[in-house]
Amino acid sequence: MTAVQSQQAAVAGPEGVMPSGSKAATDGVPRISLRGIRKSFGSIEALRGVDLDVYSGECVGLIGDNAAGKSTLTKIISGTYVPDAGTMLVDGEEVKFSNPADARARNIEMVFQDLSLCDHIDVMGNLFLGREVSHWSFLDQRTMRERAREMLDDLDIRIPRLNAKVQQLSGGQRQAIAIARAASFHPRILIMDEPTSALAVAEVEAVLRLINELKTRGVAVILITHRLQDLFDVCDRVAVMYEGTKVAERGIGNTSLEDLVKLIVGKGEDI
Repeated sequence: MTAVQSQQAAVAGPEGVMPSGSKAATDGVPRISLRGIRKSFGSIEALRGVDLDVYSGECVGLIGDNAAGKSTLTKIISGTYVPDAGTMLVDGEEVKFSNPADARARNIEMVFQDLSLCDHIDVMGNLFLGREVSHWSFLDQRTMRERAREMLDDLDIRIPRLNAKVQQLSGGQRQAIAIARAASFHPRILIMDEPTSALAVAEVEAVLRLINELKTRGVAVILITHRLQDLFDVCDRVAVMYEGTKVAERGIGNTSLEDLVKLIVGKGEDI
């Protein structure tokens, strides 16, 4: 059995049936593949052997109640946590991350729920935070301003003033800046933690458009959200976590809001 066949067999499960919405049959090796991921904090088992595949150009929704294990799993993917057991493959190659820099070196980026923006710095400064462009010992303001405008225009993000302080912007504009900053690193895998929470309807639609645009560029997106309706606009598949395990995986065309709610509270049919 080849490596690709082994991956596909693992995705298919014991009955050999691919979960609806899977791209394994057409896209080959997943962009990222997790097998048997476990993580404990003292006596608390946060993850109990989680398997997950995400392919290039698709968005997988990762949902579940509080303490279901979603954040722990994504922090392992992004290098914040080291798993106690299990394997992680990126483009078919096994990787081990000991810190976020290791994950970024493999083009894995994460947009956190708190956005990690500096309120008292302007738009351009936030986009280049930690990777400022300099000429000799001086900041190259002109180059950064030009590149910042290109970064925003490339994703059709409309923020008129690059010198506006982030604290002056709307929630949707702040979220767009965080996404643009992550996208500027040319991620192959992008994890988004609650990107539409506390946003107005128009702002939610703008963020969802950004996710769909990143998918067209081949980015594999993992989306954590409690706004279940958003899943049906951007996701190809949904993985449901419950008490540290992945209890179900659904193709977005073969599930419903009611089905997902039952799975989240532990009353639905499993995988």
